[in-house]
Parts: sequence; C-alpha cells; structure tokens
Amino acid sequence: MSTTDTWKDRLQGTLPEELAREIDIFETQIELRRQGKMDEKLFAETRLRRGVYGQRYDNGQRHDGVSTRTLVFPCGDLTKGPETVWDAPGMMRIKIPMGRMSPEQLEVMAELAEEYSDAILHVTTRQDIQLHFVHIEDTPALMRRLASVGITTREACGNSVRNVTACQFAGVCNDQSFDVTPYAHALTYYLLGHNDVQDFGRKFKIAFSGCYEHACGLAHIHDIGAVAVKRTVDGVERRGFTLYVGGGLGSVPHQAKVLEEFVSEEELLPVCQAVCRVFSRLGERKNRARARLKFVVSKMGIEEFRKIVREERDSIPADERWSAYLDHLGVTEEKPLKPGQPLVEGIYPKGFRPWRETNLRAQAQPGYVVATVRLPLGDITSDQARALAEIARRYTGDTMRLTVEQNLVFRWLSEADLPDFYRDLQAIGLAEAGAGTIQDITACPGTDTCKLGISASRGLAGVLEQRLAQTRDSLSADAQALRIKTSGCFNSCGQHHIADIGFLGVSRNVGGRRVAHFQLVVGGQWSQNGASYGLAVGAFPAKRVPAVVDRIIEVWTAERQDGEQLQDFIQRAGRAKLRKALDDLRQVPAYEDDPSFYVDWGDAREYTIGDIGVGECAGEVVSFTDFGLADSEREMFEAQESLEQGDAPRAAELAFSAMLQAAKALIRTQNTDIGDDADSIVSEFRARFHDTKLFHDKYAGAKFAHFLFRLHEQRSDAGARDPDAEAAHQNIEEAQLFIEAAHACYDRLQETAVAI
Repeated sequence: MSTTDTWKDRLQGTLPEELAREIDIFETQIELRRQGKMDEKLFAETRLRRGVYGQRYDNGQRHDGVSTRTLVFPCGDLTKGPETVWDAPGMMRIKIPMGRMSPEQLEVMAELAEEYSDAILHVTTRQDIQLHFVHIEDTPALMRRLASVGITTREACGNSVRNVTACQFAGVCNDQSFDVTPYAHALTYYLLGHNDVQDFGRKFKIAFSGCYEHACGLAHIHDIGAVAVKRTVDGVERRGFTLYVGGGLGSVPHQAKVLEEFVSEEELLPVCQAVCRVFSRLGERKNRARARLKFVVSKMGIEEFRKIVREERDSIPADERWSAYLDHLGVTEEKPLKPGQPLVEGIYPKGFRPWRETNLRAQAQPGYVVATVRLPLGDITSDQARALAEIARRYTGDTMRLTVEQNLVFRWLSEADLPDFYRDLQAIGLAEAGAGTIQDITACPGTDTCKLGISASRGLAGVLEQRLAQTRDSLSADAQALRIKTSGCFNSCGQHHIADIGFLGVSRNVGGRRVAHFQLVVGGQWSQNGASYGLAVGAFPAKRVPAVVDRIIEVWTAERQDGEQLQDFIQRAGRAKLRKALDDLRQVPAYEDDPSFYVDWGDAREYTIGDIGVGECAGEVVSFTDFGLADSEREMFEAQESLEQGDAPRAAELAFSAMLQAAKALIRTQNTDIGDDADSIVSEFRARFHDTKLFHDKYAGAKFAHFLFRLHEQRSDAGARDPDAEAAHQNIEEAQLFIEAAHACYDRLQETAVAI
C-alpha cells in the first residue's frame, strides 16, 4: 500500500468533506496527467491552485559551471507542465492565514518537511510556509495531513487570491485602531473557493494593517490593502477600514490608491468582493505581464475605477455572510496561558540583554510582551520546529504568528518567563538578537530553488547577516534600524523596492564570462505600510555588495544633517553623489587575477560558461554594443536625477532615450549603420529582435520589449499629457528592466557566437 493510500485510509472521515473531496479529485488529476489524458498546461494551473509549484531544475537540466547537463529522471518525457519534468521535485506552498499557527500545526509541518522534503520549513514574505524538493506523488498525502489540523494549500499559488496577510502585532499592539485579525480571517474564508475569484488573469494579494504609521501590514503594496480606522457616525464610534487598491511591487512597482476612505465593517466583504469581480472582468488576459490589478487601476484612473466598483457592489446579490461574521469576532481571540507578571531583575543568561533590546515589544496588555524569534534566511529545521511547538505549549499556547519579514513571534509571553524562554531558544540555536535591525535581512529563494533567479539572493543575505552581526553594535541607532532586502531577479519577491537598501539580481558579461551582479536600489520606505519605492543606482558585482553596504553607511553617517534618515539624505544629496562614492566598486578584476568574482555567493560552481573568442571584426561590434549599453545606463541615471529634481517630463524623456540607446546597441550587432531616429530604431528593433524572438526572455517572453513599444507609442501621440511624477517613476522602472533585458540578450548573442 502506498503512503498516499495509507494516509487517505487513516484520515478517512476526519477531514472536512469538501476539502477531502478536492484532494481526492486532485489525486485523480495526477493520475490522468500521468496517463497523458490531461493537458499539461491545464494540469499546471490545477496543481498551482493547490500549492504545488515548480522549482529550479524542474526542466531536468542544471548548469554545472562548464555546460548545461541533463538530469536523469525515470519518467522519460512525462511532464507536469511546460518544461517541468514529472519526477523532478518541486515546492509546496502552505497557506497560513495572517501567519496564525498552533503548536499542533507546526508539529505536523515539521513531520511533513522531514518525511517529504529536506527537513527545512521556509517562511515567506506572505506569512506562508514552503517545503522544497517535494515529489508530486506525495502531495495528496501531504494535503490530507495538513487538512487534519485545519490547514489548506488551496489557492496558495496560481491565478487566485493568495494568502491574506496581517500585522503580526494585531490585537496586542499599542498603536492599533482595533484588532484586524477577525476581519482578515472572515475575508480569507469568504473568498476561499468563491466563484467570483476563480477566473483571474493573475494572482491577487490582500493585506490588513491595524494602523497607518507602521510597516507591519504593508497595505500600500497590495491589490487590496485594508487599514483599520474608526469614525464617529451619529454620535456612535464605528469600526471600518480605509481601503487601498492597485498596489504592487513586481518588476514595475505601483503605489496603491485610496478606493474608499471609510468602509464599514458591514461593507468590508461585499466591497472587496466587488473589487475582485471588477478585476476578473476587466483584468488583462493575453499579456500576463500586465494582468495585475495595478494596471487596471493605472489605466482607467482611480476615480473611474471607484465608480465601477461602486456600481458592481450595488449589483451583487446579498449574502448573509457579509455581516454574519460580526457575531463571531471572538473566533480569533487569544487567551494568555499564564498571568502577566513583571520581569525580575537578576543574573540573566549570556546574550539575554542585547536580545531583549531588539527582539521584544511590549504589548498593550500589562505584563506581556511579543518576542520575535529570528529565523536566518527564513528557515527552521524540523527539529527546531518541534522544539518551538513545545516552547509555545510551555509559555504562550496558540499565539504564534509568522511575519512578513520571515520571522516567528510569540505573543502573550509573560515578562517573568523571559529568561527561561530565552534559554530554551538558546538550546535550539534560535536566540539571535537583531530582529527588525539592519542584520535582519529579507531574501527570496533566488537561484537556490527559483526558476527565475539570476543571482544568489539567499547567499548574499547570509553573508551580509554574518558581517553585520559582527559590526552592528558599532553602528549608530539609525544605521542599526535600516532595512536591507534582497531579490534574486527583478520581480521583487524579496521586497527590495521598499527597503532602505535593496538589491535585485542581474548578470553582466565581463571578458567573455558571466559575472553575478546585484542592482542597488535605495530610498525605499518600509514604514507607513510601505509608503514609497526606491530607485536603482547601478549594478555592482555580487562579491562587492558587502563593501557597497559599508560605503553607503559611511557616506550617510559622515555627511548627513542632524537626525537625517537615509531616505531623506538621498533626496537632499541626490543619487549622483552616492553613485560617485560607489563608482570604484563597480570594477570586476580579470578572471586570472581573482576568479572568486566569477562564482556567486554560496555556490561552488562558476557562475559563467567558457571563454569567448573575439576576432577583430567581432571586437569592434562588441565595442559598439558595450558603449551603447553604457550610454543607456548613464541616461537612466540622468532620468533618476531629473525625477529627484522634480522634472517629471524630462525624467520620462530620458528614460525613453535610455531604452532607445539600449535597443540601438543591440541593433548594431547586426546593422552598424543604424541612425538616431526613434521611429527607425523601434522599427529595426521590432524586426530584428522582437519578431525573431531574440530579445524575448525565456519566462517573461516579450514583456520587456513591450515596454519600449508602449512608451514609443505614447510619445508619438501628439495629444498625450506630460507624465506626472508617478508615471515618470514607472517609466524609469520599465527602462531599467529593458536595459537589463538588453544585457541578457547581448550575453545570449555572444554565447551563440561562441557555440557557432
């Protein structure tokens, strides 16, 4: 009897009937796909909606530093999606709404990680848990065991409403308007499996925050962001939410717009449902790159979008669940396990005092604190997870929550228990101080497991964490409070746009070899729910990034005015000053002088493939293209400077010019006589690189080429209005991505030339 059959039999009759049936259906779909009776694309979306995700090397190929090797899998040609080999292990994403988790649930996930994965539980920036290297045949058993403790993977991935997140301090925060937890819980289960959210063109993300000032909910970066507010109506204080819509990071970030200043608690569910229905009806379908809600809001404007949502709300048939949940707001209420008592002064364990300074936050309830357990890189082992479950039973009960910064918090912890609690963390290696400081770095999976990863974001984060752990105490309080976030590519899964110092993975060709680089993004604002986004300063070799961080702090510390935060300093001094201070760190030594630059962080393999022979003719063409790409990056920086100076039209003009320069640089590999006329450049680029698909990204397709075409079309429109600051910011982001795509295209052209 197989493991799947065993668990199905063992849990028979104990699972919710609807959920059990869904898992049975998915098990049947697995068999149909195995027999070739279900289309691979349809099956791919089916498994994604159940949290079963592909990961790196799912295509059955892996580059070993010399060439791409085929990994041997017994399945032959059988796939579970386009370029996704059936036998190759993948990722399982587990939804943990609001990050709320019981000891029993954590123990079950620890067992699953040990039995089906690599004994590592990874916490994501959406308060999910991910298990990697899971075989698809094991997923039904895994789903059943999760369902037995009240957890589902349904709609954890795919074109669906993803895990609803909320502030980890909700209910115990001193600054909240009120506890948003029961409202987030109600919306989560109202939309889960709802017919109105089954036909989206892309994913949809929702977050709740109890206040405006802090970052915990990050409402501004979501499709729907709900911020708790109170309003007096007819002399009675009413609870409600300011609803934001159309926010998002991704490759081109958008700030959310206010849909309604006040939505009552009775109207929360129907208004959110109306937004979902509008997105389902009007969202882009053909071009996935523009299929998020942020593009719908941007295209029609918030006033028109608001009008359509209000009309949609009025057309929805009434549902008793819209208000029924208000009679059960206590469903998420937490009860302390122990009475709150003050900490007794005495002799504490070694390391306790610095840990207390950074990892504790006083609750609104006297005698209790919230303790943050730092999880380096967001990882915990199965043994650590089991120990954490026992610690929860000992001190706090069912009050654990995962955080958007990839940590774990224990709420309702009595101050008197802190020394013993700390000792228990020490015993399992999870007593590191520095939560919420510069040392507490957010990182997406990057090249470790993600198919889209370009550079090793986790490897970089690990190195930075180690270095900053040694130097943090020597930094000023303001420097210690900085946020660093890293992404392995442009998609911002590591939230680099809202970091004080952010990095996204890119690559460069140096002397015929690829070198891992990170694009530096500065000036983002983490506070006020992720209030503003940073802009790129330039790309730096991965091995110089630690020095880049040191240099930024040195320049800011030496030249800032009294109390000036890093974001304010950059706005006052300008990115040009910072760029100049960092300029020497862009250099990459020759491979013969220092081959370590050609290996990414945490990876023993060479990052690049073999030597590229350059003849005299090819050398001249390379020179043209290199100079052209360098010119495009220069104009990109000038565009950023213009935006800083308040000249949005000039910034947009320079961003478009930078794209033209990059396109022209590529064209010169085939036609050295191309002129400067924009129409000619765009036409030649379309014919030589878009229509031939030479420029297309393997996963993003023509997305980046369309940035150029759309901006060219807009600028050709004589009646078009001058862009405002937000539009210019988006033009700059798109131009940066186009230039990175041009670099990648040029690298591919060189590799092809070598192969020939």
